[in-house]
Amino acid sequence: MPVSGTKSRTARRRGRAAWCASVGILCGLLVAVCGVAAQTPNPTSKANPFYGSVTLKPATDEVLRLSLDDAIQRGLQNNLGLKEAENAERAVHAQRMQALQQFLPTITLTGNTGFYQHDLAAQGFGPGLISKFGGLFGGGGTPNIPLVTHDTLTEGQIHFDQILFSGPVIAAWKAAGAATKVAHFSKMTARGEVVQEVATAYLHAVAAASEVDDARALERADLVQLNHAHEEHAAGVATNLDELRAKVQYQSQQQVTIAAQNELDKELILLKREIGVDPGQKLELTDRTPFSDLELETPEELRAQAYRNRQDYQNLQNQIVELKAANKAYRSQRLPTLRFSGNYGVQEISSVGSHGTFSAVGVLSFPIFREAGIRGDIDASEAQLDAARAQVEDLRVRIDQQVRSALLDAAAARKLVDVSRSNLELATRALNDETERVQAGVDNTLPLVTAQATLAAAQSTLVESLYQYNLSKLALARSTGVIETQYRVFLGK
Repeated sequence: MPVSGTKSRTARRRGRAAWCASVGILCGLLVAVCGVAAQTPNPTSKANPFYGSVTLKPATDEVLRLSLDDAIQRGLQNNLGLKEAENAERAVHAQRMQALQQFLPTITLTGNTGFYQHDLAAQGFGPGLISKFGGLFGGGGTPNIPLVTHDTLTEGQIHFDQILFSGPVIAAWKAAGAATKVAHFSKMTARGEVVQEVATAYLHAVAAASEVDDARALERADLVQLNHAHEEHAAGVATNLDELRAKVQYQSQQQVTIAAQNELDKELILLKREIGVDPGQKLELTDRTPFSDLELETPEELRAQAYRNRQDYQNLQNQIVELKAANKAYRSQRLPTLRFSGNYGVQEISSVGSHGTFSAVGVLSFPIFREAGIRGDIDASEAQLDAARAQVEDLRVRIDQQVRSALLDAAAARKLVDVSRSNLELATRALNDETERVQAGVDNTLPLVTAQATLAAAQSTLVESLYQYNLSKLALARSTGVIETQYRVFLGK
């Protein structure tokens, strides 16, 4: 399962590494990085509905304090991708109700009244035919019957219709049941996607906030160093070059802080879009970067867990059940269909009176010759069924691959955290030692600038490694199908 990574922070870290060699190159790299970040398009709901949401409330002046749990709950309520999956499930439920109606009787009540005119000659009762029945009437003459008659007819009827047996109807009902399960598992898969997307966006914003905090701390330290260099230059114990270097360092760090703050603001907007918060709402993230060691299970244990819990795997298996039912429905078109229909009503004709009417009709129909169409439907459904079976087998192997890859990523990311922490500790000690040397007049400010750049890179690397470690744990939870229920356990919250 793909996990979104960092872009601009990695570029900035590389820029800082190059700056260790030359302060002048750093300024150019920062400008280039800012330009690239400005040109990089943000993900939108048009490309992926999970990047969008339904915004229910406008922005307020209050600061919204948001934890990771709150963000995920808002995402599960408002995320556009999940809304679409829920609406699709509702549509499938509606189709199942339509399939159920085929089993149930259809009862309707009708009533009407009207004035009718009848032309007996047009209906075959002309003068010639009437004269043949003249002997039946008294008097021996031809009766004087008008050929055009009128009457007022009022009637009310209740109609009953039901399919007693139909192979396609039975198979369609079973297919509708399987389709309902498919829609359910699709929705659950979408919920897992929302949890991963929102958690990733939240952790990304937390990492960006850590970058801002580190950049501001270094900016304050550079300002202190600049003031110190200015005082030494004014006292004549330092050169103008030392003060110039300190000023360049301070202004370069200001650029880093501005770029980091801009990155944080954009990450917060993306997070708001995914959870249904107005983009203009002020936001404060209350959870900082979580860290905890994850006790990793064996690939075989995680794979078995994934087969039980992966919603997409369950979804594909129910698709096979649905396709089997559809195939059976096509085959059952060769079976007869038994239907019963009837009605009962009352009719009243002017000058005649009222009388009850009813009908009871049973219809048994056999398909005689539809073999070409039936075989075509069967062959098409079997092709779809074979394709679904192949997808299931492929998904079983892909789940194994994803679990193993996620385990390797989590283990490697954990080692990178340890190395990053060690590098940060060494860089901090090196900066402290170099600061003491400069203050003692042993060194000029150039080694100090290099040490500060090394510390900045170490801090950024640690933030990045913690972020990647948490992402790898989320990916492991997603690959085993437990991200919605156990993301707190995997993140150590």
